[in-house]
Amino acid sequence: MGKGRILVVEDDFDISNMLRIYFSGQGYEVQVAPRGGDALTLTRKQLPQLIVLDIMLPDMNGYDVCRELRSTTRTSHIPIIFLTQKDERSDKIAGLELGADDYITKPFDIEELKLRVKNQIDRAERDNYTDPNSGLPSSSLIEEKLRELMREEKVWSYLDVKIMNYEPFKEVYGFVAGNEALRFMALLMGEVLDEHGTPNDFVGHAGSDNFVVITYSDKTAALTKRLTDRFTQEVQQHYSFIDRERSFMMKDEEKVPLMTLTVGSVSNSTRQFADIREITELAAESRRKGGAEDDTPIATEW
Repeated sequence: MGKGRILVVEDDFDISNMLRIYFSGQGYEVQVAPRGGDALTLTRKQLPQLIVLDIMLPDMNGYDVCRELRSTTRTSHIPIIFLTQKDERSDKIAGLELGADDYITKPFDIEELKLRVKNQIDRAERDNYTDPNSGLPSSSLIEEKLRELMREEKVWSYLDVKIMNYEPFKEVYGFVAGNEALRFMALLMGEVLDEHGTPNDFVGHAGSDNFVVITYSDKTAALTKRLTDRFTQEVQQHYSFIDRERSFMMKDEEKVPLMTLTVGSVSNSTRQFADIREITELAAESRRKGGAEDDTPIATEW
């Protein structure tokens, strides 16, 4: 398994290409964005586990990129290391005040940068901030977001999303294929939220086959249907041609259906919640019952 996904935001091709080659050789998956706008677009499509961000960019400075990432719920947790030629104390303070996690000045020692990258990714995983496979926020950040919900006056919906038949798939196809399915799920959820959600929506990976969506959209039913429809169709690419054709796989001489999604939902528009456990338990109960909340069909197992 790779060590994580890094996004390098750097307009100097020699530097960005050197970082791409070096960190790819270290086992990381590396994407490069030469402009700040490109970085924001790539980050929305697939969350990196760390961003190496140059301050001097052709379209917008790194401070503005950092500010946008930190003010967007889905990207606010991603560790950011500033990479710049500036070495004045005021520049470092400006970056750290915006929420950057570290700062390294050009010309830099590549071994030092490697250690800083590794330390930031390890810290995020150790503190349960991100899941190492999907790159999504995990238990600590999910719990923190749930506590924020208890103070929210805006209308929100909490979705409990589960991949059915994921564990049998992983046993038959292996851990690498299983991790690829999780990354596919993370990417898909981001794309669907871009279509039907809001900029303040939150996506988390509660563990294994279980995901969380918190949305402020008034199109929850459309969002859920789009997510389940696309998953059912596109997850088939993770199976062999034979399994796709027969719509099942064999495990221990038994037929196992292909992976699907089941979703449960609760909302503060229909009830008040006493604590965060009530939110998660009622959403899980809704999912097990087929997704209905208060006689209103929210989602169905597909």
